[in-house]
Amino acid sequence: MQWSGEASGRSRITGMRHRMQDNESVLTWNWPEDIHIVYIYLFPAEAELPLEKRPGHAMKLLTREEYKAKAGYRGRIEGIGRYAYRVYPCERGEGGIALLRQEDEDNVIRFSTGKARIRYSIKYGSALFRKMKPVRIELLSEVLVPKEALCYVMKEGALPLHKEDGTAYPFIEDIVPGRNVLPEIEIPRNNRIRLFFTDGKLYGEMYELIPE
Repeated sequence: MQWSGEASGRSRITGMRHRMQDNESVLTWNWPEDIHIVYIYLFPAEAELPLEKRPGHAMKLLTREEYKAKAGYRGRIEGIGRYAYRVYPCERGEGGIALLRQEDEDNVIRFSTGKARIRYSIKYGSALFRKMKPVRIELLSEVLVPKEALCYVMKEGALPLHKEDGTAYPFIEDIVPGRNVLPEIEIPRNNRIRLFFTDGKLYGEMYELIPE
């Protein structure tokens, strides 16, 4: 697979739209008048790869006739999270089908297939006659969660209300699917802790954090 040139004028992809329908991903766009075939690239929204590193199964060829027959491109996406489609106009040459380079915001769309649930519990040990008390955090996750996504916040006298309402501490390991028991920590006996996303807007679209 190789580049043929730059997409311009009536060869550009625009008007990208996406919806989920009966567990099926439906992608539509304004099909350029001068284009008869496209390549569709599906990738995790934050992990777009350069052309030479993309696995073959991530790129799908689609003709104008197939697009018209199904009123768009339809497929199934395994897993929960944020994904993206990028659609490339193509042309046929002596060496086969080549892509016209278009890598702007007009031919890409990002979307979420739903939120993965992360359930967590915080258990405090006894602090009788002590200045510190032990704390154990357990999480039950449906998917792998990178350590950069979560933090715990400690506050004196009450539960933190948000990430800035206390002192934030990062996670040091990724959260794996299933049950995760973090190493026990000790905090001042009058303090409470709570878990938050480090970036609520970004990670809140992918995960649901549920206290128990």
